[in-house]
Amino acid sequence: MSTFQELFGKEPEASASAPGRVNLLGEHTDYQGGFVLPTAIPQRLTVELGRNGTREHVLHSASSGDTLRVPVGETGNSFAPFLTGCFELSGVQEGMNAVISGKVPSGGLSSSAALEVATLRALRELFQLDLDDVALALRGVQVEHDFVGVKCGVMDQMASSLADTSTMLLIDTRSLERRAVAFPAGAEVLVIDSGVSRKLAESGYNERRAQVEEASRLLGVKELRDVEDVSQLEPLPELLKKRARHVVSENARVLQGLEADAAEFGKLMNASHASLRDDYEVSHPKVDELVALLQAQPGVFGTRMTGAGFGGAVVALVRAGTAESVANAVLKGYVGQAHQIVP
Repeated sequence: MSTFQELFGKEPEASASAPGRVNLLGEHTDYQGGFVLPTAIPQRLTVELGRNGTREHVLHSASSGDTLRVPVGETGNSFAPFLTGCFELSGVQEGMNAVISGKVPSGGLSSSAALEVATLRALRELFQLDLDDVALALRGVQVEHDFVGVKCGVMDQMASSLADTSTMLLIDTRSLERRAVAFPAGAEVLVIDSGVSRKLAESGYNERRAQVEEASRLLGVKELRDVEDVSQLEPLPELLKKRARHVVSENARVLQGLEADAAEFGKLMNASHASLRDDYEVSHPKVDELVALLQAQPGVFGTRMTGAGFGGAVVALVRAGTAESVANAVLKGYVGQAHQIVP
């Protein structure tokens, strides 16, 4: 692993890190003003920055060993847009040296948000930017929209910027109000990567967003957050009804989960996965296989895909102290390259 000093001959001027996140309940609701319940994961990404006095950004990934060179004012490709977008929106006018290190697994755990938040934190330090943690998260969302090409909601960046690993973070994605919520007593979180990779900009993510926006328009509401009961969805065409039904029912599940014990919370997670699989159609056969294996294990209260879908990770709520044994049993029965991430 190359250090900043080894690559650029001097120490970085600023350094910052940010965690990935896993979402317990509230998937695909954040771009419709809904409620979400993520928590940070232990894995973090670190970004070191320094000015180089040229008109070119030099961006190095310690994990892959790749170094990208991007002229100032251009976006670049691969992992470059996550950094160059942050540079552009933060008013950076000169070339930057950057080293990315650490590891947030890709696939539903918001590695992109962690990279954006870490980069923006380092820029805030270097240039004394007037950005609080919420404004910083919103700038990360703008990077996704304008430079990466994914019309994401606000959950991932808000979680990376504001969540911790000891509690869940309830976020009202319309008002951005938030509060810490304790995990259900007697339970712990297990996260397993299915080994199925996906790229959001190449998946159906933007298509799903367009579909629920059309459903809102046809219903005459600002967002599906404003629909109180699934019976109000009857006038919609069948496909849009399915998409909207997921969002409306998922919002209800988040609110129900706030006071639920571990058993009830697990049932809500199972229902969430079924809704994401059948109504929103963003799961994947291998993810469904992994979910089914987990659901069959003693000590598992509930499980679901997490993140945008089309592959990636699953999250399970399991009896405290059983995560390792549950993971070992499930991975033995799974055909694929899955591996445990958390705890």
